[in-house]
Amino acid sequence: MNMRQIEAFAAVMKAGTVSRAAEILGVSQPAVSRLIADLEASLGFGLFSRVRSRVVPTPEGRIFYEDVEASFRGMDRLRSTAARIRDSGAGEIRIASLSSLSGSIVPKAIVKFRNRWPDATVTLMVQSSRDVRDGVASGAYDIGLAADEIDLTGIEHQIFVQPRELCALPPGHPLAEREVIRPHDLSGVDFIAYVPEDRVRRRFEMIFAEAGVPMPRIVVETLYASTVYALVADGIGAGLLTSYAITGFDQSRVVLRPFEPAVNSRTLLIRPPERPKSQLVRDFIDCLMESR
Repeated sequence: MNMRQIEAFAAVMKAGTVSRAAEILGVSQPAVSRLIADLEASLGFGLFSRVRSRVVPTPEGRIFYEDVEASFRGMDRLRSTAARIRDSGAGEIRIASLSSLSGSIVPKAIVKFRNRWPDATVTLMVQSSRDVRDGVASGAYDIGLAADEIDLTGIEHQIFVQPRELCALPPGHPLAEREVIRPHDLSGVDFIAYVPEDRVRRRFEMIFAEAGVPMPRIVVETLYASTVYALVADGIGAGLLTSYAITGFDQSRVVLRPFEPAVNSRTLLIRPPERPKSQLVRDFIDCLMESR
């Protein structure tokens, strides 16, 4: 039994004659008769009887046709679903991001994506880079944005952005009048730092070590750029932030100055291993790239 035989059977059932079924299928009448005969042989029962030169469905043929129609309706539903996914983007995409990009690039990308796929559902989780990596590796997320200190084993990755870190100061801070902040300016200054495993923190410490200058006085350690912003804005101390990290915040509450030598953070775009990209995922990645 094959699909061509089933199509011939359905055509005869709908048309009522072999000759009309042949016209519908665009084949010869003997070809239709042969397909029906082969189908009957494979099924083990007759589908039609000849009554006064007409083909009449047998009781078995009518019962079999009910399931054939049901299968065709199922195929129609599959075609309709495929068309809806293709044309309207029905589906879901799951994204995880570190906090420093969750208020800037990612929202812009979501706006672009929603304009293209208005019926798609977007789930955004803001997490530590380590949790983003673990979620992507497990397949819980389709796309992740994480800092480059993560374990890269078992994930696909590429460099996404490498913004320069700026020195963030509370308004009125003695260093706010300077155009550029250098290591010796921050020596002994109250400072909100990223956690020790953060690669920006490591680069920052290396600069002070190479300059032979004592480090700032670390008063708070945190994972999140948003926390650095909040604490700097409240006058707790200085910190490092990128321009991406303060998008969406009240920038009048902090003073940003270049820090030299330059410290660049690096964010990776990561994907689950060996998983083909859906059209939704490909388009969302395009939107992320356009929003940088």
